[in-house]
Order: sequence, then structure tokens, then C-alpha cells
Amino acid sequence: MSSFLYRLGRRCFRYRKTVLASWVLVLAIVGAVAGLFSKGFDNTFTLPGSPSQEALDDLNRTFPEVGGGSAQIIVVTAEGDVIDSPSYRDPVEDALEEIEDLAHVEIASNPYGDEAGTTSLSDDDRAAIISVQYDLGTQELPASASEELEAAAAALQEQLPPGAQASPGGELFQMDEVHVSIVEAIGVVVALIVLLFTLGSLRAAGMPLLTALLGVGVSIALITAATLFFTINPTTIMLALMLGLAVGIDYALFIISRHRDQLAAGMDAEESAAQSTATAGSAVVFAGLTVMIALAGLSVAGIPFLSAMGVASAAAVLIAVLIGLTLLPALLGFGGEKLRPRKVREALAAGQPAPEPRPTAASRFFRGWVRAATKIPALTIVVIVVGLGLFAIPAQRLELALPSNATAEEGTPPRVTYDLIDEHFGPGYNGPLIVKADIISSTDPLGDMDDIADELRDLPGVADVPMATPNMNADTGIAQVIPETAPDSPETADLVRTIQDMSAHFEDEYGISTAVTGFTAIGIDVSDRLAGALLPFGAIVVGLSLLLLAMVFRSIWVPLKATLGYLLSVITAFGVVVLVFEDGHGAAALGIDVLGPVISFLPIILMGVLFGLAMDYEVFLVSRMREDYVHGGDARHAIETGFVSSARVVTAAAIIMFSVFGAFVPAGEPVVKAIALGLAVGVFVDAFIVRMTLVPAVMALLGRYAWWLPPWLDRLLPTFDVEGEALARQLALKDWPAPDAPWLVYGEDLGLRLDRGAGYGRGFSSVSLAAAPGEALIVTGSGRRAVLLALSGRLPLDEGRLKVDGYVLPEQAGQLRRVLPHSSLQDLPGTEGRPGLPAAGANELNGLARKIRAGSGPRVTLLDEADTVTGTATRDAAADLAAAALSGGSRTGEDVAPGCLVLGARTPAAASALLPPGTPTRIVDTDEPAARTSGHSDPAAAMEGARR
Repeated sequence: MSSFLYRLGRRCFRYRKTVLASWVLVLAIVGAVAGLFSKGFDNTFTLPGSPSQEALDDLNRTFPEVGGGSAQIIVVTAEGDVIDSPSYRDPVEDALEEIEDLAHVEIASNPYGDEAGTTSLSDDDRAAIISVQYDLGTQELPASASEELEAAAAALQEQLPPGAQASPGGELFQMDEVHVSIVEAIGVVVALIVLLFTLGSLRAAGMPLLTALLGVGVSIALITAATLFFTINPTTIMLALMLGLAVGIDYALFIISRHRDQLAAGMDAEESAAQSTATAGSAVVFAGLTVMIALAGLSVAGIPFLSAMGVASAAAVLIAVLIGLTLLPALLGFGGEKLRPRKVREALAAGQPAPEPRPTAASRFFRGWVRAATKIPALTIVVIVVGLGLFAIPAQRLELALPSNATAEEGTPPRVTYDLIDEHFGPGYNGPLIVKADIISSTDPLGDMDDIADELRDLPGVADVPMATPNMNADTGIAQVIPETAPDSPETADLVRTIQDMSAHFEDEYGISTAVTGFTAIGIDVSDRLAGALLPFGAIVVGLSLLLLAMVFRSIWVPLKATLGYLLSVITAFGVVVLVFEDGHGAAALGIDVLGPVISFLPIILMGVLFGLAMDYEVFLVSRMREDYVHGGDARHAIETGFVSSARVVTAAAIIMFSVFGAFVPAGEPVVKAIALGLAVGVFVDAFIVRMTLVPAVMALLGRYAWWLPPWLDRLLPTFDVEGEALARQLALKDWPAPDAPWLVYGEDLGLRLDRGAGYGRGFSSVSLAAAPGEALIVTGSGRRAVLLALSGRLPLDEGRLKVDGYVLPEQAGQLRRVLPHSSLQDLPGTEGRPGLPAAGANELNGLARKIRAGSGPRVTLLDEADTVTGTATRDAAADLAAAALSGGSRTGEDVAPGCLVLGARTPAAASALLPPGTPTRIVDTDEPAARTSGHSDPAAAMEGARR
């Protein structure tokens, strides 16, 4: 991947104007589609397949009078007035006629009529509720429905006595718009300041902000346009905005910081942009991939709105990654030499080498930090684990619920209405329950519904059952239950479960099946479903963490330590959310005016997002430690040098994340406040306490054992080159063994452990070889098959350096396999998961020879088991292929340059029979000590005695 990113970064640098224009065009197109065709967001929460949702869907068919959306207008008298006086009754009854004439209104109940019952008038004689029922569900109603009802309430207000109030609210007024205030911009301003201090250049500091803002614009426009096809909750936009800004800035910071360091070392600007995209960009891909996988994993809960939220947020992260890998290198191209530090630029202009970087105050600070953390590592570990573990105490009290108008912004009509109903009627009137009864087999529908209502009234926690009635067809009945507690209280959830448990009793007693539904009941079912999904989701996240980090760091202890740290960060974030949002500590300072349960999907979103960010910080810190350990061998010293070299960027990234998330707490939407606080706390704890303090202490305690991995697991796990080590090796060997060296095949001290039995033969070690254009190389011995498979990029080497036709192996094995076929004159059976290779026939050999002569074939031709030819046609085809390979095979144009031929055979004599007379030949026997030329710097010289 690093090789691909290297080429991508270089191409974007060169074609920067095209790249920039392409992204601006994408933003314009997606924005236009969103503006012209979007349908708006939907804040209703549905749970297909749940009993409450199925009951509500059934009511829409059998009892349409109560199956649609609903709203309320509460009328409150002036101080000292009574609601039943003519000065209130007359305006209310006049307003009813106007309300019933509104589009999609099924019925507007008269609080003074007999059908409304006593519950429409408050016990303190100061308030009345007008209940409005629509013929469509809330999500199907147009946006104008709430606007028209607000206008009707305003008209009613004008007709009431001075000091009276008419306020609309209810289910219809759930949050359906997204608001971003100027306060959220504070996070961006802080990010700019941090970038300026970190990068030391205003031009460089502006690039991450520009790419992040463009990415957020594309993401939000794309999500908005998606409302044309999908139901999307407005919280999705806020989550995508937070994540898009945070990861967009951070990912760009990682790349541009590497670019600035390389420019300071004197590297060419274009080469630096390509290498930064390949190295830091590989880590960005890894970090983005983990965040996207975790967000997409939200679908494990099986809740449509949450799945849409996860996929949309993952798309925002994907766009941030793509922009970081394409647009940022283009901007680096626009910056060019101006991004190079001034003193370095002046030195290079004067023909002098780049000055050596001097220790900075930041490096001295971080060196002191890591030394303090690792001075007594066991003490550091105990203090952090115990200290953060204490947050598990409040975290256990985390209460979850779906958002209601109780959390709406103060002063808005839905919040005013909610508070007035709570004050004059009681909290339960803001979330009545509906008990649906199938009475089609009942012989006394009215009597049975009355009896059921009486039993419901006797339940603890029930304030009233004001209505129990069958529909016109007498096949479905409903009973409206008013709880004593608020819709989001645990007591209301317990009441719902109690009524659900009574279903068997009603079936036995009356022969009637029942179900509890309504907005409150569905919300409780959603919360229960989410709570049940936490354990499997957590298992997926933890398992993925262990696997990915084991792949990256080739260690057992590093993944275990990282996963434990992640869990500590999550527990701390949960604990702080409980302390603030439920216990009220610091709530007023953060602009939080309502205490109580937090949104149901906070835990699963927090776990998913923090997982990706934790892996991000872990990779950037520990990868530098591993690199220094591999090169130096001193585990303790590698911790310090690796920490100092990466802590500055990780600190800046964490401060930016914290600022962006934290800016949404005081002024964000109520639903977003808790998520933003949890993410801000989680990022702070994970970056500064876990990754930058706990991790060095654990690594110091483990010493060199921190990098231990069982050999069998090392072979089993795939390799993920997150820091671009493969690219670094590829670039280091670019001119190896010497600039303009003629060798088409060149290898030193090659080794491959192959103990999987027959098929590919045995492995080999300390084999050196070389072949120039026009030469043949014959490989013999028990390891010959493995050598030829390694030369074609089909088996990875364990030791040594190898280049074939300019490709560095094994780093560029995939590219080599696309141009270099592996031909064998005998079937090679597969072994232990590796596919077999069928023998090449005469037609295949002739076809390859024609390609070589036409100038479209490979420059290196491999022919295994060359001494097993039996048929005349195959022998002639093999000899013709050998002649073509040695006389031509270039892809350089009209003049076909000679290539080289590599033959695998038991004996050199049998293979030589296929060669044209006088062919210069080199012979390597993998079983002979003479082939083990580890002491020679020139494999060609080592094999000169074997050349004919």
C-alpha cells in the first residue's frame, strides 16, 4: 500500500490544479443535489420487528384515528384566572375549527367537550390541552405541518387575555433541523492556534483546516442528499460534522508534519510530499479504517437509524482520508519551497547542507515527561489503573433514553410546552402509553376494554387511564395510560415492562392479546435493544483491537496493553458523563440545564469512535518506539527516543480533537452535548494519560519482552506496514547494487524458511545470485523451486535483498507478479493453503515467446523444472522461449533489448540443453556451501567460477 500511496502523492503533487478543481467540482455537484432534492431529516425513532413498533404499525391500519402523528397545544391562564371561564373557552373553541381545517389534521379534541374527559383540564384549573391527531405518521408529514400549527397557536394567543399563554408541542415538534452556532467555531480557532505552534508556519497551519472544512462540506452535502433515498436522523449530521472536522484536521496534521520534517532535512519538495503520503499516509489509512469499521459496526444493534448514522459517519471519515491522501499533496505542491523552514531554504540556496535540527523546548519537555513516567513504571501503572478505574463507580449508574422535548433548547415551543404540561398536569402527560388490544373475538368489546382499563389503573406508577375504547369495527381497542413519571425515567420503563408482562394474563382472562406502543414505548424498546448490543459490539471492538495491533506491531503484550488502555478511556468517559449529565457536577458551567438519562446510543457511538482514535494514537507513538528498538536493540532507550520524536504531533492532534469535540458541549444540540463531552473526555484521557503515560510505563516494565510474538502466530498473522517501512526499503534499494547497474536479477544472502512439506520443495538460506541481459541463470538443488517462486514474487523472502527487473522484493511482489509469469514444465502441487501451479504446455510457451519478440513480454523469463520435458512439441517450445528470452524482451520501444532467462533444474546439464549455443550461464546450487556467499559483496563475483 505504501508504494501505491507514494505514487499517488507524487501524481497529486504534480497535477495539483486538476486535483483541487476536481474536489471543488465534487463539492459543487453534491451540494447542488443536496439543495435541490433533499427531503429533510427525520427525528422519529423506529424499531422494525419490535412488539411496540409492530403494534403501532397495526394501529395505523386498524385505528387510523390514533395511528398517525400527534401534537398538542397547551393553554395556560394568566395568574388568578381559571381555564373554564368564557374568556378562555370561547377563543379555544373558535381555534379548534381553524385547527381542524389544517392539512392532514384528523381531529382536534375539545378540552371542554365530554369526549375529552377530565384529563384535558388541569387539576389547578389553570391549563387545558388541545390534542391534535394527524392522518399521517410524523415522518410522512410535511415540514409545513408544524409551521401551520405554530401559526394557529400564535393566532389563539392573540385572542386570549393578557398574561395567558398558548404553546404548541408534542411528538410533531421533535428536533428535525440542524443548528450550528458560532461557538462551535471556537474549536476550529483553537485548532488553528495549535497547528501554528506545531508546524511553525501560517501557510502550513492553514492547509489542514482547508482540507478538513472541504471534507466536512462534501460529507454534509452527501448526507443531506442521501435523505432523498434514506431516513436520516439529524444527529447524524452533527456526529459527521464533529468527526469530519476532528479526523480531517488530525490526519492532515500527521502528513504535513512529516513533510515539514523532511523539508527541514533538505529533501526535495516533491519527493517529500510523495514519501509523507506513503509513510504518514499509511498510518492515516490504518487509523481511518479502524474508525470506519467501528462506525459501520453500529449496525450490529439492528436499528435502522443507528445503522444509517454509523454508515454516514464512516463515509465522513472516508472522505477525510481521501482528501488527506489527494488534496493535501496537491496543496503541498502549491506551497512548494515556501513550506520549507526559512533557514534551511537559505542554506540550500547558498549550496550548503541543511543545518542540523537543534533540541527544542518541546523535545526537552517530552523527554522529561517520559522519564518521569518510566522512572518507577509499576507505580505509574498502579496509579493510573486505579485512578481511572474509580470512574467505573459512576459509570455503572449510566441511564439511557431516547431524546424528548425535555432536552429541547430552552425557549423553543416544544420545550415550553413540555415544561408547562409537566408543571400543570404532571410529567407522565408528556409521554402517554397506548395499550393496543385485539378484540375481534370479544363478545363484549366495551366491557372488556373497561375491565382492562380498571386493571391498568390499579398498577403502581399509573396516574390515570383516561380513555379505553374500541374502534368503529370493534376489532381493535386502545387504552391510553398516563404514567406518574416522565417518559425518560427508569420508572416509566419499568411500567412498560410490567404492562408487557400482563399480556399473558389478558389473554387468559379475556381472550385478548395486548401490546404496549406509542413514542415512549418504542423509545424504551430501542434503549433495551441498544443496551443488549453493547456486549457483542464491545467484543467485536476489543477483538478487532487485539488483531489489528498484533498485525502492526508483531507483539502479544502491545495489543493487550493497548486494549486495556482503551477500556480505561471508555470507562472514564462514561463516568464523567454520568457525573455531569445525571449528577449535575459542573452542568451549569457547561450550559446543561436538564439532568437525567443520556441518549441511548451514546455508549455504542462513544466506544466505536474512541476505538479508532485510540488505535490512531497507539500507532503513532508505539510505531516510533518499535522502529528505534529494531534499529538499536535497547528497549528502554527506544521508548524515550520514540516517544520524544512522536509526542509533539500526538499532543497537537489530541488538543485539536479535544477542542473540536469540546466546542459542541456548551452550544451544541442537547442530544449532541453528551456525545461531545464523552468524546472530549475520552480523547483527553486516552491521549495524555493512557497513551503518553501508561503506555511508556508498561513498555518500560516489559522491556524487550514487549516485542515478543510466538513464531507460529508471527507466520499466521498478515503484515500491515503502517509506517511505510516497505517503501523506505524500496527507496533505499532504488539504486542498489549501484546506479545504472546492468543486472536484471540480483540478490544477496537470500533466505526462505519453507517447512511445509512437499510441493514447493525445501527452503534455502544464504543464497546469492545475479543475471545480466543475455545471460542464463540455472538454479539447482532442493531449494530450486522456492528460489524461482521467490524470484517471481510468489513466495515472500525471510532474509536478504533481491531485485528482479528493477522491482524490490518482497515489497513490490504484487507489481512484479503482474508482469512476470511463472512457467513450470511440471505440475507443482499446492501445500497448506498455497495454490498449486499447473504445468505449462507448448501453446502457452509459444504464446509467451511471441509476446517477448513483439516487445510486450517480460525482460526476465522463469522456466521451472526445465529438465522434465518429455514431449517433442513442449521441448521445442521451451527451447524457442529460451532463445526469445535471451535475444529480446524489452518494453522500451522499437529496439528490442535482450532479457535474461532463469531455469530451475535438478542438474545443470539437462537445463543447458534448452539454451542456444554459447549462452553465458551462471549456476547456483542451493545445497552447496559455495552458493552461500554471505561474505561477498558482489554475488556476480562469488559465482564467477560457476559461469561458462
